[in-house]
Amino acid sequence: MVRHKLGIAAAAAALLLALAWVWPEGGEPPASATTATEPTASASSSTASEGESEAEDTGSPEAPASSEQEPAPSGTPAPGTEPASSSPPAAPSPPAAEPAANMYDGPLGTRNHTGDDRVALTFDDGPSPEWTPKVLDMLREQGVKATFCLIGAYAEAYPELVADIVREGHTLCNHSWFHEFDLGKWSEAEIRANLQRTNDAITKAAPGAEVRYFRHAGGQWTDRAIAIAADLGMESLHWTVDPSDWDNAVTETQIREHVLDRSAPGAIVLLHDGASNQADMCGALTAIFKEFSRRGYVYTAL
Repeated sequence: MVRHKLGIAAAAAALLLALAWVWPEGGEPPASATTATEPTASASSSTASEGESEAEDTGSPEAPASSEQEPAPSGTPAPGTEPASSSPPAAPSPPAAEPAANMYDGPLGTRNHTGDDRVALTFDDGPSPEWTPKVLDMLREQGVKATFCLIGAYAEAYPELVADIVREGHTLCNHSWFHEFDLGKWSEAEIRANLQRTNDAITKAAPGAEVRYFRHAGGQWTDRAIAIAADLGMESLHWTVDPSDWDNAVTETQIREHVLDRSAPGAIVLLHDGASNQADMCGALTAIFKEFSRRGYVYTAL
């Protein structure tokens, strides 16, 4: 019995030795066997998701390939384009100066501006033997040319003063024969005779002189007077600034302040060298010259 048990034990040991020889240590396991290092399908999916999440967290996933050319960095021109200029574009040129649009803004289309930035001084109601020489002296000292609107009767009485005005280079203007306020209401023949008589007296005193303008007494313009003056070769000349310097009640200060307050580039200033208040006018004119010079005004004799 004992021997029988020993025999069985020996046979079992021999069988184990045979099996160890068939599956040696380190060999590949059967395909159906599961090991601790082989991931399952669920484990693979989980790992892939974690990789995508990591890429999103780092913000640096690999950029997909693109067939479009990557835009050039700022400041570097792309191929085939002109490089941008580093200097700012040039400012546009200012428009050229043009004559003032309101050059003929006076009553009935009469001229009341010079047409540019220059200013004009005009003197009415002369020539006066007392005041015209003083005004001419002041203008000469300043190097200013002006326009003198002459009364025909005075031009006939003082021809030497008309000649002085022309010799100094000033412009002439017809101011009617004897300052007739209602001249424009006269008949066409009467107006023409009045203006022609005045021109004749002026040109007799200064042969060859041009009487370029006509100024109606008191600015009481009519279409008839303007048309006849034009037919005689004269432009009708109004004004921009009128300080009423002919009025004895107006002071030197008032004349000065009125002219300086209302004058601007292009202004035509109305003054008088042949009325009744010329002492105040001449006093104001000195200050006017000084302030106009400070403003940089340039004069025109029209």
